[in-house]
Parts: sequence; structure tokens; C-alpha cells
Amino acid sequence: MRKICLICLLLLLLLLTACQRAQDPVVSEPVAAQYDANNSNPEFLNSEEFEALGLPFSEAVQVGNLLYLSGQIGVLPGTVDLVAGGVEAETRQTMENIKATVEGFGSSMDRVFKCTVFMADNAERSQINTIYSSYFPKNFPARSGVGSSGLALGARVEIECVASLPGDWKQRSERIQKRGSRRPFL
Repeated sequence: MRKICLICLLLLLLLLTACQRAQDPVVSEPVAAQYDANNSNPEFLNSEEFEALGLPFSEAVQVGNLLYLSGQIGVLPGTVDLVAGGVEAETRQTMENIKATVEGFGSSMDRVFKCTVFMADNAERSQINTIYSSYFPKNFPARSGVGSSGLALGARVEIECVASLPGDWKQRSERIQKRGSRRPFL
């Protein structure tokens, strides 16, 4: 019985010591400096055409060498008008909008590594997949597909993506800022 009490007391002491260390973390100065040097604040990116639409979100956000695109739907460039022709036409226009945004901010479709597809009707998945897959001839990004009961502007499909930027992304970002417009077109 005495051994059990001694073991419990020892475990309690170890637990208290661990809790104290968790409350007062010590980070060496070189590690903290290295973290700050590698950490990048978000940069909110909008082309002039996108800003003119007055929408309440950013076209894309760059954090480090990652480019996060807002969800895209099949609107005609520079407008909030859906392309006519149903889910296939909307998917094609959506992918063209994604391609223009990714390339306009310094990346490319082959650097897209994650997509989320929102569908108004899961029965249209095969039509969406046929067009979607044609934009990724080498490697398909990781992807989630979600059924939705209502997309913006009554769209049939919305796709959001994450892409990596090439190794010289800091220099590219500075060139884009100097140029003003971040996309060749919208």
C-alpha cells in the first residue's frame, strides 16, 4: 500500500511539473527569430476588375508560397452574370475563371493541389468531372465534392482551389504589386 501511495505521489509530482512547463513555454531566441523570418502575413489579392464588382470577399489570399482562391462560379469575365448553357457551360467557365486567377497571381493549373467542388445537384457530378478533369492533364488535385442546396446567383457548380507559387514567389509578388492589376483579365 505504501508503494502505491509513493507511486501516486510521484505521478502527481510529474503531472504538476508538466502542467507548469506547458503554461510557461520557453522558446529560444534563434527559434523564435527563425519562425518570424519564415512566417508570412496574408496578402489579400484583388484585380482592379474584381474590386470594381464590390464583392465582400477577396479574389485570392496569398500566405507564404500558397495561393488560396475564393470559390469561383461560371460568371462571364468582369460581370456577375452566369454563362448560359447549364452545368457543362458553367463548369467550363468556372475552370477558365480559376485558370485566369491562378495565372494572374503568378501560379499555374499544374500547381493547384486542392479543390473543393460544390454542386447544386450531385446527379450532375459526371458532367462536372468530365470538364474539370480536362484542366488537369498530368495530376489531379486532392478534392472534396459537396452537394449544396443553393449556390451564389443560382449557379450549378462552385469550385475553390489552393495552389502553390513557384520558388521566386516573393519577387513575383513584388512585381505584381508594382504592375497594379494582378490578372490579365477577369
